[in-house]
Amino acid sequence: MSELTVKPATDLLSMLQQRSISSFELATEHIREIERLNPCLLAYADFDPERLLHAARQADDSRARSQRPGEDAPLLGLPISIKSSIATAGYRCETGTVLHRGLVAQDDAVAVSRMRQAGALILGTTNCPEFLMAYETDNLLYGATANPWSLQHSAGGSSGGEAAAIAAGLSAGGIGSDSGGSVREPAHFTGICSLKPTPGRIPSQGHMLPCVGPFSILGALGPMARTMRDVSLFFQLLSAPYASFTTGITIPSSSTDATDLRSRPIGVLEDDGLVPVTSETRLAVRSAAAALEQRGFQVRPFRCNLLETARQLWWTFFIRCGRMLLEPMIESHDSELSPTFRYFLDVARTEPFLTGQELLSAWTQSDQVRSALSEELASYSAILSPVCSIPAFKHGEREWQVEGRKVEYFSAMRFTQWFNLLGAPAAVVPVGRSIDGLPIGVQVASYPHQDEAVLAIAELVDRDFGYQPPPMALESRSDKGGEINELATPC
Repeated sequence: MSELTVKPATDLLSMLQQRSISSFELATEHIREIERLNPCLLAYADFDPERLLHAARQADDSRARSQRPGEDAPLLGLPISIKSSIATAGYRCETGTVLHRGLVAQDDAVAVSRMRQAGALILGTTNCPEFLMAYETDNLLYGATANPWSLQHSAGGSSGGEAAAIAAGLSAGGIGSDSGGSVREPAHFTGICSLKPTPGRIPSQGHMLPCVGPFSILGALGPMARTMRDVSLFFQLLSAPYASFTTGITIPSSSTDATDLRSRPIGVLEDDGLVPVTSETRLAVRSAAAALEQRGFQVRPFRCNLLETARQLWWTFFIRCGRMLLEPMIESHDSELSPTFRYFLDVARTEPFLTGQELLSAWTQSDQVRSALSEELASYSAILSPVCSIPAFKHGEREWQVEGRKVEYFSAMRFTQWFNLLGAPAAVVPVGRSIDGLPIGVQVASYPHQDEAVLAIAELVDRDFGYQPPPMALESRSDKGGEINELATPC
């Protein structure tokens, strides 16, 4: 049973449906791993084993009574986790800040409700940086989430707790959120898969902070798992048509056709010509491109002079508008803020508050840039690119030397930010390794509403590369009977 919790979610569901394992047994195995590894990873903000075991018994009873449990509840008995900024009834939803200490959600977010309706069991809520404004998960409530591949390195942010839990086998998958790379960068750092969908494809109601104003375009809830097949399954369940609460428009699903996907080339962007990437990052992008070429896709280099303009507009909304939205909430609480959030504030406060004219101009320009970028991307089935310039960084680092040049924190993550401004789908697949053995992911992206096409191409890449368990997830452990025992951690 030692490797059970690092299996793909679809494999676990097959075992549950065939009754080769019970929901209670699977829940127990996850509890063992959480108790063994979470003390050094700090992936979870809230975890209740008794509530999980109770739900697992109910799932087993439901399976025994149902004539078609896989159809009525396709995730029945699968243990998943939820980022702690997404309301999950009965669990802490503190968004990583002591200003919300002890806040417990009374109702489920729409996305969480959909996963429960599909039969998923909630393990708990996972750690995130304060107010989600960081690429590193660290806060004054629960500390810094460590990377399962190296405890000295970050698991990323803002969905870092979610990524660490999934990578280490402490969760079969879950839901994060992304306004600037927050499900993609942690997936890249920890060697798992994720999707930032087109905003509106997955309901964002119940996310703290709300995805409104500029963040209705930048922000999206997204599935995270060990394989793209798992991510696709979760997306299918989460993205049932609904009337968007911000636009009132019902957003349809799109279809994919293998012949149509191969009728257009794959664009390959190894860097943007402005900021360097590590040699291993470049090799990972080339390897993914070569694998798709072997599968019959045309591959050609991609360059676009609008990308930097898109990034500057993202900066206006995420950094400058983000500060303006948060300043009223933190007024007179400076002494209670985490160093990670202070770094965001220090950067944001170097610029003046936006004027109404600046905001209107940025909004107008964004529409123009999105239109032009979408038109250019429509010539490609997908774009392959780095996720960021570097693999996982050590806790607290904020700049690096890459190819002899200094690369700053926010600039290193630019490859994800473009697609937030565009409001476009982008997935991450683990492909390579750094010289230190850390995972390196590759981003597969397209223009808005091409989510299914992105997933289809990312699944092909995943088949050729894909998730590998970090060594700590496979270390031996004491196990007596079926009881949950005190276990030694590898900290």
